[in-house]
Amino acid sequence: MVCTATIDLERLPQHVAIIMDGNGRWAKRKRKPRLFGHKAGADSVRDIVEISREIGVKYLTLYAFSSENWNRPVPEVTGLMSILKRYLEAELPRMLNNDIRLMSIGDRSKLPGPVRETLESVIQKTSANSKLVLNLALSYGGRDEIVRAVKRVAGECLAGERDIDSITSEIMSGFLDTAELPDPDLLIRTGGESRLSNFMLWQVSYSEIYFTDVMWPEFRKEIFLKALTEYQSRERRFGRTGEQLHLE
Repeated sequence: MVCTATIDLERLPQHVAIIMDGNGRWAKRKRKPRLFGHKAGADSVRDIVEISREIGVKYLTLYAFSSENWNRPVPEVTGLMSILKRYLEAELPRMLNNDIRLMSIGDRSKLPGPVRETLESVIQKTSANSKLVLNLALSYGGRDEIVRAVKRVAGECLAGERDIDSITSEIMSGFLDTAELPDPDLLIRTGGESRLSNFMLWQVSYSEIYFTDVMWPEFRKEIFLKALTEYQSRERRFGRTGEQLHLE
């Protein structure tokens, strides 16, 4: 078991979101095909899911495949879809045994039929689990999500089901793919890049952000705990002053 002594288990982020970056570059450094890196990255997913459940994180969202990733070379996309399908099949027993619920956000309709069927089957079979929600962002883009939400709200307005003046940020949040989830408290990006890459643009407006140079295949429990320790050292003010927080 990884030592968690430096973590205050009473002040964990409820929801952690991770941009899993660096698989391809990690493989290139090892003079291996990019898919070698993606396969190694699946081991990191397993590791982080396990430690999240162990310490009590309630929601874990992983940016697994973006809407822009469809533009990658066909062999890589095909390989990624194959890795995803095998991962879901292999991890279902573990999810059931460890009370993990699978969810997904993004445009599932674009996924290959067998992958989509496997995904939906695992989502259904784990729907009653409650220890940890593992949320996979698949064929997902933040702007696309917001556009789809706006269209749904506009449709209700045009149908006379909603008054335009009733629309608030809380109402809009209810039309997003993440309607069932709290906004992320902590966003982690691996791989040395410092950008959001169209990920959860609405939801991370007040998230703490942690960037690391560690490539995703090497991002394991100890580094995850380091990110949580850094998170717990920060003061989350949500627009208020530190003095106001200390008076509460």
